[in-house]
Amino acid sequence: MSADLSPIDIAKFAAAKRASGFVEDGMRVGLGTGSTAAWLVKCLGERIENEGLSITAVATSSQTAKQAKEVGIKVSSLNEVKWLDLTIDGADEYDDELNLIKGGGGALLQEKIVATASDRMIVIADSTKKVA
Repeated sequence: MSADLSPIDIAKFAAAKRASGFVEDGMRVGLGTGSTAAWLVKCLGERIENEGLSITAVATSSQTAKQAKEVGIKVSSLNEVKWLDLTIDGADEYDDELNLIKGGGGALLQEKIVATASDRMIVIADSTKKVA
């Protein structure tokens, strides 16, 4: 990790790194869209390189799919895999009671479809997403 990162990027990296630890070999994983999800893809790519992790991913955007392929993640579609073990995605806002808002970006429909096809979902967010 570069020393040139902002405190927010460091927080996003830390959240993504922690979430990536829930991904196990052989899983089918939904990958969200956005800046925190991009950090997650990088962390998963490191695990593929360093640990030999093997996963199949369904991305919620073409941007995430492209990034995932670049780091060695096998990308598939819900038509092919049918269900997912886990989806990890970011949030647009959350509060003290962990209510959250998703879908501020353009991938809302695909994010909802992927989340619905998952046994579990992890939402990752940094402190800038917290609202009163």
